[in-house]
Amino acid sequence: MKEEKKNPRKQLEKFSSIFTQLGLVLTLFVVFVSLEHETEKDLNVAIFTNHDTLETVFTFSRPVVIKKIEKKVKKVVEKQVIKTIAPPKIVKNTEKLVETLIKIPVDDKPKIAAVPEKTAPTVIPSVENTMSINNVQNRPVFKGCEGLSEEENKKCFEKKIQQHVQRYFNVELAQDVGLRSGKYKIFTQFIIDKSGVISDVKIRAPHKRLEKETNKVVRKIPKFTPGKQNNTPVKVKYTLPITFNVE
Repeated sequence: MKEEKKNPRKQLEKFSSIFTQLGLVLTLFVVFVSLEHETEKDLNVAIFTNHDTLETVFTFSRPVVIKKIEKKVKKVVEKQVIKTIAPPKIVKNTEKLVETLIKIPVDDKPKIAAVPEKTAPTVIPSVENTMSINNVQNRPVFKGCEGLSEEENKKCFEKKIQQHVQRYFNVELAQDVGLRSGKYKIFTQFIIDKSGVISDVKIRAPHKRLEKETNKVVRKIPKFTPGKQNNTPVKVKYTLPITFNVE
């Protein structure tokens, strides 16, 4: 008997069905494992920052707007401080001249004498009094605003005060003290003395902690070049109301 020769092509066709079945089993196994395996989902955390400003009402200020955010997500949105210049206060001189009447005895033959005319005394303003920042001849100079004209110094002063408040005022404190939604003001007044140092600080705020925070911010203001009246250093009063919103 003759031995039949093996045909390689027929052998490949025979094994191809086996390979197909093995591939199908492997595919089903991979799908099963994929369904059973839990994948972790990436969490995308968005951090929102938005800077706006403190509003200063008297001379220049922009409001510091504080938004009240849910406790789960504590995010504070600051709003810019808008500074406007209040009209200067005109101080009227209320002092009156007191005239002294002198009685002259009447003679039988009175002599008519010329009476000298009275001239009003020249009033020289005292430089010892505290001047308003809007009325003083030369405003105090904030550190970094030296060598500017009076108008440029005014703008630089406002800008520096605004930047200082934005940098040091803790805007989250308004939320911590539990203020309701609405508009609030912190009234601040201080004196820049003849040496350029801040003194006599007065603060009125809706909460004691806000008063302490404002006082801390004011005390960090650097020493000024003092204001001058008639080329003489004088005390200058400065008022800075800070307006902010709690939403």
